[in-house]
Amino acid sequence: MNFLNFVMQEWLLVGGLAALIMVYSWSERIKSGLPISTHELTILLNLEKAIVLDIRATAEFKMGHLVDAVNIPYEKINSDLSSLDKYKTKIIIVADKMGQHSGHVGRLLAKQGFDVRRLSGGISEWQNQNLPLIKGK
Repeated sequence: MNFLNFVMQEWLLVGGLAALIMVYSWSERIKSGLPISTHELTILLNLEKAIVLDIRATAEFKMGHLVDAVNIPYEKINSDLSSLDKYKTKIIIVADKMGQHSGHVGRLLAKQGFDVRRLSGGISEWQNQNLPLIKGK
């Protein structure tokens, strides 16, 4: 009851706090790369404006990945970051299994000056929409 009374009496402070939390979470989301849909990804790839960075384990990558995707497993991203320098002019779309690690990698790449996006839902969402994957490589 006391909490509810506080909220009602200090509605302006509580509203301000809620607004600040929303702005903070929005800015953190952008720092890790804007999420894009499978449709937007397809358009960027067809226009050759983007490259997919698949951060799943190599074994998972070989079981099925997007065409021309670059595989750097999440555990090796810090040591292999320099191999992405040749893609500085393109948008890098980070894809993982379900989107759980792409935010961290997106922030890391953005700090290095890359234009980064994240595939919403990861490769799982791609598969859920029955979109093609390439096996092997």
